Amino acid sequence: MKEIVIATNNRHKVEEISAILQGLPVRLIPLSDYPGAPELKEEGATYAENALHKALTVARFTGKWALADDTGLEVDALDGRPGLYSARFAGEGVTFADNKRKLLRLMEPIPTEKRTAAFRTVLALVGPSGESQVVEGVLHGRIAEKEQGTGGFGYDALFFIPELGKTYAELTADEKNRISHRALAVQKIREFLLKTVGV
Repeated sequence: MKEIVIATNNRHKVEEISAILQGLPVRLIPLSDYPGAPELKEEGATYAENALHKALTVARFTGKWALADDTGLEVDALDGRPGLYSARFAGEGVTFADNKRKLLRLMEPIPTEKRTAAFRTVLALVGPSGESQVVEGVLHGRIAEKEQGTGGFGYDALFFIPELGKTYAELTADEKNRISHRALAVQKIREFLLKTVGV
């Protein structure tokens, strides 16, 4: 059975990825099983660079396949920000509550029809010999005027999906695993594993 280390310390991401890859003959290992793992830095100029760097770092450290993501919220009215800096939008060492407050403040004067945004996830799967596959998933929506819902994390309670009439934080796990940016990317990884890696 192929073993893949999920290169993140975010348990929500581990849960989402594990649910979508369920049923494949692979053993998914959380990074927390490797207490001495190196810090995963995001210093690239693109999501792909960040995801590849994290996956390669973990693959080299563990000697196993590694799967890493980089995800950002892109707001059209803010010229694509926060983008690569979504986790530190309000500064270094901030909480997501700080990030959400800053986003709401910047979006205050923006009318509903111009509050369009997208969640973008890039996933990188890297083997111990350096072989790699990079895929992307995008979910379109808009920024809500206030937080709605208690599920999820990050900006989820502010990301409204018009087709469903809900924010991302109001979706069930099953709904997320069907339509989310991460789900779309993980499905592509699933297909790659089925076709290419011989799982």
